[in-house]
Amino acid sequence: MPYDWGLPIAASTFAADIDRLYYMILVITGIAFVIVEVAIVWFLIKYRARPGRKAYYTHGSAKAEVIWTAVPAVVVVGLGILSASVWSHIRGRDSVPPNALPIALEAKQFEWNATYPGADGELGTGDDFTMRNLLQIPVNQPVVVHLTSEDVIHSFFVPEFRVKHDAVPGMEARVWFEATMTGEFSIACAELCGLGHYRMAARVVVQDQAEYDQWLAEQAANQTVASR
Repeated sequence: MPYDWGLPIAASTFAADIDRLYYMILVITGIAFVIVEVAIVWFLIKYRARPGRKAYYTHGSAKAEVIWTAVPAVVVVGLGILSASVWSHIRGRDSVPPNALPIALEAKQFEWNATYPGADGELGTGDDFTMRNLLQIPVNQPVVVHLTSEDVIHSFFVPEFRVKHDAVPGMEARVWFEATMTGEFSIACAELCGLGHYRMAARVVVQDQAEYDQWLAEQAANQTVASR
């Protein structure tokens, strides 16, 4: 799996926004970690036991307490404000683009079954067809996945797309994304779902629109032949 600065390669439209927030949090927490560790070492050295030095009690500093409480609070609120727009774009009520390609993805022990709309472009009609452990989509085309589970809680996770969502029995979740590069990526189940959890892997194949249209036509033809 290719990596970019410690993260899997970014292959969706909102991956850059998520990565930006991630690195921002990483830098902030990294600076806080260094400051705290340096302070601990400094206090250990400065106030170490020495012959003739008597220990004494100090209540502390109200000013210091206000500062180390207020600064993290401001940082956390700021990060929340910055992430709100990203979250709204990805998971907001009206965030799914109207032209998104619908695909139904059912998780079960231990596989993924993707149901595609046929020529009519709608799910739940007679020309739908299902592929096992294969999510095939066109590049630069929004895709909305209708995520369900047959048995236990699973978790749909494509690291390169920065997409992760639980599949809960009895519920349907909508997850959308838009791939920005062609290639083959892995779908992982990020929830411990049983003894065969380690085997629950599938593929996302991203193709050019022309290649996808050809693949879709071939699958539709196979569906027609099989139904005769």
